[in-house]
Amino acid sequence: MKKRDILYLLVIMLLIYAFSNMVFNSGHVSYKDLDESMAEFVNESTDDSSPYAFDEYYSEEIGEGWVYTDEEVIQTGSEPVINARSAIVMDFETGTILYEKNAYRKRPMASTTKIMTAIIAFENSSLDEDVLISPKAAGMGGSVMGLKANTVVKMRDLLHGLLICSGNDAAVAIAEHIGGTVEDFCELMNRKALEIGAFSTSFSNPHGLDAENHYTTAYDLAKITRYALRIPEFNEIIRKPEFYFNGRTLKNTNEMLTHYEGADGVKTGYTGLAGRCLVTSATRNNMRLISVVLFCDTKDLRTSSSRKILDYSFSEYSPVELLRKGGVLGKINVERSRTSQEILVGAAENLKAVLKNNEKDTLYTRISIPKKVTAPVKKGTIMGTISIYKNDSILAETSLIALNSAERKVLSDYINQVVNEWVHSIR
Repeated sequence: MKKRDILYLLVIMLLIYAFSNMVFNSGHVSYKDLDESMAEFVNESTDDSSPYAFDEYYSEEIGEGWVYTDEEVIQTGSEPVINARSAIVMDFETGTILYEKNAYRKRPMASTTKIMTAIIAFENSSLDEDVLISPKAAGMGGSVMGLKANTVVKMRDLLHGLLICSGNDAAVAIAEHIGGTVEDFCELMNRKALEIGAFSTSFSNPHGLDAENHYTTAYDLAKITRYALRIPEFNEIIRKPEFYFNGRTLKNTNEMLTHYEGADGVKTGYTGLAGRCLVTSATRNNMRLISVVLFCDTKDLRTSSSRKILDYSFSEYSPVELLRKGGVLGKINVERSRTSQEILVGAAENLKAVLKNNEKDTLYTRISIPKKVTAPVKKGTIMGTISIYKNDSILAETSLIALNSAERKVLSDYINQVVNEWVHSIR
């Protein structure tokens, strides 16, 4: 090769490198921007000079093969008729409502109040803390665990008495220990209710005896219970049939523990204004359900009402795995990459739902991703979205992330490319 040809080749390579930098740096959109909002990416990345601009934004439908069901359950028929004035059944894992009756009507809640009392105690004290019992706490009437004034009791024992035998004395002792006063403790309860999303709930005391501005709804109480069931120690206590304290055996007031298969909690309640109330947790067939019945006329009717709505929900509904985290759901072409020519995309998380048995065939999936991107791409970067539809509404949605990386070409890659092309052309 002549010196002049070599000089021309070097000039050509330098021009290519300079031109590449101009193209790469103009209108660049970072993946940080892409991560913040896929909607912004769709709406704003329309400049042809942007390395992440869409050539075409598209949706792809996926058939039933993308939906995995845990089991088949036989339908039983119409919704049950119950005695409770208000009721609800909620799936613990997803929060899906499976049954409801006047679920958003405000009502007194009686001792189901103590679910929130326990939440505040678990989150603001240690189970091994010593609690001094005041005369006020020891003098409480109604259902009690038998506390004595001026004695010291472990918080662990108070929580057992609160949740197992529904001790009003335990509720006041806990409130005074954590809040200083019952009134200040109720401030914590109301603040926590708002944090949980129980916006139609108000607490005036920690035990649930009838009082002004003390109410909830079946829906709110299910949400509060769902929150409480995420606390391991709460779960451990509420499923115990009895507890031994100071020479006495405290029996659990929740009749469902011995009268309903799979029952593992939660709390009973009764006052003149609230009627018979019951919050139940039951687990069957890989599905945990929360039922709430408010204002039943008798104890037997609150039990039968709870059984009916739980039986209905377990029979009519079943868990469905919509998507598995990390499974390949599509691919995107990558330009100017020195490693991978395509990016595989998958769901960022597992998606599950609880559906009626006849609803499974109504599901379909839409994927929204760009047809091409420009390197570099990091593994885990958000690349698009996937939506699961039931009929015409979105049932669940999550991000699609890159399952592999693609490194950007550097100067030496372009020089090698030019040399290879030049050598190939003179052969």
